[in-house]
Amino acid sequence: MNLEHQHVVVIGGSSGIGLGVARACIERGATLTLVSRSPQKLAGAAAELGATDRVRTFAADATQEAEVRRLFSERPPAHHVVVTAVQGHYQPIRELELAAARRTIDSKLVAALHVAKHARVEPGGSLVFTTGIASVRPGPGGSVVAAVNGALVSLVRALAIELAPVRVNALSPGWVDTPVWDSIAGGEKEQRFAQHARRLPVRRVGAPADIAHAALFLMGNGFTTGEVLHVDGGHRLV
Repeated sequence: MNLEHQHVVVIGGSSGIGLGVARACIERGATLTLVSRSPQKLAGAAAELGATDRVRTFAADATQEAEVRRLFSERPPAHHVVVTAVQGHYQPIRELELAAARRTIDSKLVAALHVAKHARVEPGGSLVFTTGIASVRPGPGGSVVAAVNGALVSLVRALAIELAPVRVNALSPGWVDTPVWDSIAGGEKEQRFAQHARRLPVRRVGAPADIAHAALFLMGNGFTTGEVLHVDGGHRLV
C-alpha cells in the first residue's frame, strides 16, 4: 500500500500498537501526526521513527473534547485516523473501583466519540478504532474492558452509516507483546506469553507489526466499512 502524499493521524502513537502502525505508515510514505498525552514519549517515538520531515507530534488527551477539537483544527485534514490509545483496568467486579473503570471508558469509548465528532477526514479516507479480544473472550477481572470493547463494535457500525462516505472500521487484536503487558503481568509476562502461545493455532503471541499490517488493509481497502478485523492468532477459536 502506497501512502505517499497522505496524512495519517495516530492517536496513541508513542508506543506499542500505535507506534507499530506509525512505523508501517512511514515505511509506505505517509506524513504522520503522532498524538499522545506525554510530550516526552512523543519525542522518543519521533526520534525512533526518523523521517523527521514527515513526522509531527501533538500532545493531547483524547478523553478531553477541547483537546481533540484543537488537534483537528490545528493539523491539516487527515486521510486516515487510527486510534489505539487506552487506559486498561482489570479488577474483579466485586472490588470494582468506579473511578478507575471510568478512566478506561473515557480512554476508549468517550475518546472515540470525540474523534468521530471532530476529525476532519478527506473524501475516501477512514477512521480505524481499536477494540480487542476481550469483547468476545473476556477474562476474569476484565468486565470493564470487555464492555468497552463491545460498545466500540456497535459504535463502529453506527458511525459507518452516519459518517459515510468516510469509512469507519475497527481492529480487534489478541495478545500483543507491547509495554502495557509489563504492568499487567510484571515479571510473569514471558511465562504467560509462552503458555498462551501454546494454546493458539499460530503458536505465538502477536507483535505490533501484525496489527499494523491489518491497519494498513483497513486504510487501503475502499470497499470495507463498518467491519471489525480480528487479528488474534485464532484466540477466538480456543
